[in-house]
Amino acid sequence: MREDLASRRIARGLACLQSRVSLLDSFDPNQPSAGSFLGYLAQWVDVGFASPSRLKKALARFDASLRAQLSLRDYLYLRSADGMVDMAEESAEAAIVHFDFVANLAAELNDAQSLAIIYFWKGRCLRKKGEYDEALTYTLRGRDLALELGNPGMAAVMRVMESWLLFQKGKSREAGNILREAQEVLQETDDHVTLGNIHSSYGRMARREGRYDKAIEHFERSIEEYKKRDPQHPNLARSLANMALAKRAIALQLCKKIDRDAARRRRAGSNGEFRRSSGRDDRQRLNQLREEALAHLDDANAIYLYHPNHHGAGTVHLNSGYVYFDKDDFDRAEAKAAIAYKLGEEKRDYILMGRARVLQCMIENGRVDEEIGENADAGSHARRALEFAQEAVDLAKHTQNHRLLAGAYLWQGLTQCNAFFDNADAARESYDLAMTCNRGNQPDDMWDDLQVLKSKVTRRGSIDSTLKAWCQGTTGEKTFQQITEEFAEFIIPRVWEREGRKISRVAARLSISPKKVRRILTRAGRRKPEKH
Repeated sequence: MREDLASRRIARGLACLQSRVSLLDSFDPNQPSAGSFLGYLAQWVDVGFASPSRLKKALARFDASLRAQLSLRDYLYLRSADGMVDMAEESAEAAIVHFDFVANLAAELNDAQSLAIIYFWKGRCLRKKGEYDEALTYTLRGRDLALELGNPGMAAVMRVMESWLLFQKGKSREAGNILREAQEVLQETDDHVTLGNIHSSYGRMARREGRYDKAIEHFERSIEEYKKRDPQHPNLARSLANMALAKRAIALQLCKKIDRDAARRRRAGSNGEFRRSSGRDDRQRLNQLREEALAHLDDANAIYLYHPNHHGAGTVHLNSGYVYFDKDDFDRAEAKAAIAYKLGEEKRDYILMGRARVLQCMIENGRVDEEIGENADAGSHARRALEFAQEAVDLAKHTQNHRLLAGAYLWQGLTQCNAFFDNADAARESYDLAMTCNRGNQPDDMWDDLQVLKSKVTRRGSIDSTLKAWCQGTTGEKTFQQITEEFAEFIIPRVWEREGRKISRVAARLSISPKKVRRILTRAGRRKPEKH
C-alpha cells in the first residue's frame, strides 16, 4: 500500500484493497497495529477507496478506553485518520488540530512518508480557509519530504497545489511551469484524479486570463480523466461548474457585441437583412451558451447530491445565480445566492459566504437600475446592496483571497456611486482599495467592471476637489506614498496623451522609468495589464 501510493500506482492499490474490502466490515480494533492500519487506509480513502463515512465507522470502534491503551505510534496514525475524515467533512479547523498533534510528535511517528502526506493535508485545509501563505508553507514541507524520500510522483501531486497557490498570489508564470513539470512526472502513471486536477488548474488559469475557449478544452480533458477513475467523481462536478463559468464569460462577451451592433445600427439607421440575420444568430448563440451553462451546473449538482460537499454545492448555486443575474431574472438569482450563503455559513466558509454577498450586492444594484420592487423603492435596494458589499469586505478579510477582497471593494464602489448614493469620493476610496488588492493579478472579467468604476470616480469635479483638499493640507488617512501614487495617476496619463501616447517620451520628460509609467497607466485604467 505504501509503495503503490508513493509511486502513484493507483489502480493496483485500489484493486488490492477492494479484494479485501470485507475486512472493513469485520475490522477488529483490538488486533495488533489496528490503529496504524487505519492511518494508512485513510491515505487510500483520500485517493478514492471507499467513502470517508465508512472510515469514520471503523474509527468509531476505537472508544476512549481503547484509545488509551494504544501505543503512541498507533495512536498517531489513528489521529491522522481522524483528521482526514474531518477534512473530508469540511471541518478544516478540527482536521488541523489532529494534523498538528501528529506533526508535533513526528519523531514518535517515525514515518516520513506519512508525515509528508499530513503536511499536504494541512496545506489543503488552510487553502480551503483562504490562508494561502501558510498553506503554501506546509505544501512545500510535504513536497520536500517526498522528494527526500525519492518519491517524485507523490511530490508531483503536492506540486499541483503549490502551483495553484502561487497563481493565487499572482505568480502565474511560475505556477504554469510547476504545473507542466508535475504533469510530466505523472503522465505515465494511472493517477487520473491528479491528472484531472492538472487540467482543471490549466482551465481555471486560462479562464482567469480570458482564454475561455482554451479553458473549456482543459475542463473537458479534466472530466475525461476523472471519469477514468469514477463516472461520478466529485472533482468532475467542480470541472462542470468551472466550465459553466467559462461559457457564461463567453456569453457576456457576446452580449456586449450584440449591444454594440445594435448601437451601430441605430446610428447608421440601417436595418439590412444581413445585419438582422447576424443579430438573430448572436442571440440564439447567447441563449444556447446560457442554457449549456445551466445544464452543466445541473449535472454538477446531481454529483454533489451523491457526494455531499457544502463548498462545491454552494459554488454550483452561486454560478447558477450569476447566469440568472445575466438574464435579469433577479428573483431566481437571489434565491440561488441565498442558498450558497447558507451552505457557506454552515461550514464557516468565508470564501463562499463572501462570494454570495457580492452576488447579492450585484442583484440589488440591478434592482436599483431597473427600479424593481413593489413600490419601486430604489433606496431600499441601494441600502441592501451597500450592506451586502460591506459584509463581503468583512468576510474576505478573514482570508488571503485578494481577488475576493478586490471584488468586494469593487462592488462597494459601484454601489457608492450608483444612481441612489452618487458618492464619487467614497467610491474613489473603494476603487483604490480594489486596485491595491488586485495588483499583480492577471486581467480577467473583473477588469471591465474596474474600468466602469474608474470612469465614474475620475470626473473632473472629483479630481479638482481632491487637489483642492491637498492644497489645504487635508489628506485624510492617506500616507505620503499613497498621495504620491494618486498624484501620479492624475498627471502621468495627461503627459502620456500630450506626448503622443509614447511611454519612452513620458519617461524621458518626467525622468522616471518606463516600467513605472506603464504601471501607473495600468493602474489608471489607460492600459490593460499584460498577460503572461
